[in-house]
Amino acid sequence: MKFGKTTPILRVFDEAKAREFYIDFLGFQVDWEHRFAQGMPLYMQVSKDGCVLHLSEHHGDCSPGAALRIEADELEAFHQQLHAADYKYAKPGLEVMPWGSQDMTIADPFGNRLTFTNAIST
Repeated sequence: MKFGKTTPILRVFDEAKAREFYIDFLGFQVDWEHRFAQGMPLYMQVSKDGCVLHLSEHHGDCSPGAALRIEADELEAFHQQLHAADYKYAKPGLEVMPWGSQDMTIADPFGNRLTFTNAIST
């Protein structure tokens, strides 16, 4: 029996803020978007390298306030890139964890918490 990758679904409430945070600030790309009809809530997939996230404006898909851990092999470079972007709503710091890895936690505009870590699983 084999299990595959997981794809978290994060609740978002405002398309423009979601794009500003995930695309403009974090550097994800939009892979695809879906709406059942014009004016309906957005459901889209964004990705950055091997990290794939689904963002949903649909009420029943998920609850706001999720917490994710995302592995990043060049965390310090990503940290520098985010500070250079000068996003006024987040200035994430690097934290050395008791087990020796580094974490960088950022809250999105919708209460979801993304922790980027250089603790790479094997």
